Amino acid sequence: MKNYLAMLGLGVVLVGCGSAKQTVDDLAVSHPIVTALDLTAVNNDRVPVTINPGRFTAETVTYRLPRVVQGTYSVSDFGKYVDDFKALDYDGNELAVTKVDDNTWTITGATKLDKLQYYVNDTFDIETNGGIGGEQPFSPAGTNIEEDNYVLNLHGFIGYFDSLKNNQYALDVIAPANFVRTSALEDKGVKSSENGTVITSSYFAERYFDITDNPMMYGKLDVEEFMVGDIKIVLSLYSPTGKHTAASLKETVYKMMEAQKSYLGDVNSTPRYDIYVYLSKGDETSPKGFGALEHHTSTVVVFNENSPLEALKASMIDVVAHEFFHIVSPLSVHSEDVHYFDYNKPTFSKHLWMYEGVTEYFAQHFQVYEGLVDEATFYKTMKSKIDISTQRLDDAMSFTIMSENVLDEPYASQYYNVYMKGALMGMCIDILMRKESDGNRSMLSLMKELSAKYGKEKPFVDDNLIAEITAMTYPSVGGFLKTHVEGDVPINYDEFFAMVGLKKGESQVETNYIFAGGQNVIFDGDQEKGVIFFSPMVEKNSFWKSQGVKAGDVIKKVNGTDLTLANAQGVIGGMFGWQEGQEITMDLERDGKPMLIKATLTKAYATDESIVEDENASDAQKALRAAWLKG
Repeated sequence: MKNYLAMLGLGVVLVGCGSAKQTVDDLAVSHPIVTALDLTAVNNDRVPVTINPGRFTAETVTYRLPRVVQGTYSVSDFGKYVDDFKALDYDGNELAVTKVDDNTWTITGATKLDKLQYYVNDTFDIETNGGIGGEQPFSPAGTNIEEDNYVLNLHGFIGYFDSLKNNQYALDVIAPANFVRTSALEDKGVKSSENGTVITSSYFAERYFDITDNPMMYGKLDVEEFMVGDIKIVLSLYSPTGKHTAASLKETVYKMMEAQKSYLGDVNSTPRYDIYVYLSKGDETSPKGFGALEHHTSTVVVFNENSPLEALKASMIDVVAHEFFHIVSPLSVHSEDVHYFDYNKPTFSKHLWMYEGVTEYFAQHFQVYEGLVDEATFYKTMKSKIDISTQRLDDAMSFTIMSENVLDEPYASQYYNVYMKGALMGMCIDILMRKESDGNRSMLSLMKELSAKYGKEKPFVDDNLIAEITAMTYPSVGGFLKTHVEGDVPINYDEFFAMVGLKKGESQVETNYIFAGGQNVIFDGDQEKGVIFFSPMVEKNSFWKSQGVKAGDVIKKVNGTDLTLANAQGVIGGMFGWQEGQEITMDLERDGKPMLIKATLTKAYATDESIVEDENASDAQKALRAAWLKG
């Protein structure tokens, strides 16, 4: 998503240059790779970076920035955003450098190499699709360089030498003294300039993985720190207009994480967890991929600055809860592909159904289990996942094959199903586990058992996991995994709902101004004509029906803003935040004639197929449902 580095000038950011003569073997412990980012020397929206690896004994060495980073399952090519890459010897002369591909540089005469210098452009500025389709980094994995804000996903600035990925790193970040700075990376102290206007913060990382796993945020930040049990939560927020504050989200995050800790029970957790929230203005240079990226002890979140506070709180619960539950999988339970991750040519595990799917299931299930939402809301959420998975995505695709080949088509475009069908797989296994054990075991207890068997430092063998789970659980669980996870047989969800005394029914449900119940979008578009119009589903939405809207009505303006295919994501996305009582206008065209809707928003309803409790359920079914939903 961004352009990168240019070239470094003088020695203001140079660290450890000159006389260090350590060998490659010595580097591992006594001589970290010394790196620096200078936020006071930004040139043309580019941050200068210096890398001092110490003395090499090899004549040729290779330096890379990541092509893929963990947790994204798509190509990012962070080397694309590097400019003016230079390798300098101890006398300041340039060494021969060959750029092998977008992310790789080979340095010749490496025995004389003193340091690398280059500039990095940020990715937020040039995003067009938020990372959808893998053409650019997913926004929460991206980088930002603004006068008052820096999102420092360090994998976008600092690379690695092929032979030194396990070496320690020392990092200096040089920044204006008035910047607020937050980082979970080990802080080794700060040093102020003589005039007090610049502060250098020093950090330490055990290996390159820790560089990629510990993002930072600098600049105009609003920060709240608070304890949830024995975990220190650091909530850092950047709101470009000042519309939102960390304090306004603090209670929501506190209640959410308190419930998550209760849900997880004795699962080992981190003593500190950082949440970095960047709110996007929605203009040309703002990030467009809303969501989050997990790390072991933190998450980077990108949301819409224009969201009403209540909508932002709801997003925090759904999205940040998901990321926090990643401390179970893949952070504690993962395969060798994850543990020995190759940033340039990664291989992928077969088990996205567990890493992302079960994690998403926990992020929804804990809410009903801990009383944050009622049963009907939980049923509605799972029903929407069924609708999306069965109606919009390939419901007859092996999840293990898709997962192992997630960068390639036809699998890459099905990745979203890990959050839909993957979560439903978690639900089905949870119900099976509770049924087979009279309510005593669950999907969560299984993950705890796997975590105890493996843990973050011991990966499992990818091909063995399903057999291991089968041996640890029941034949029914093994059969489900073989048939519906490894196999390509669609799941009959009615069978699982029947186990807990639920069935399909119809109900009048509250919706918003974009859907007509479930995931039935009320808009459609015509690429050739370049217009967006109401679909037949609009007549099932009570608000729009009351305004006399008809299928085929072309939408010209929303609240005075022209609606085009180019800006549809932002304009229609803003309608998610519409609230009852708000005044709105919409310019339409019907049969070539202009129409104007000017109205006060009322609640919108739709008749929708839903999951309801079966009045004829047996006591055993009711008991299993209670164990499933409340423990």
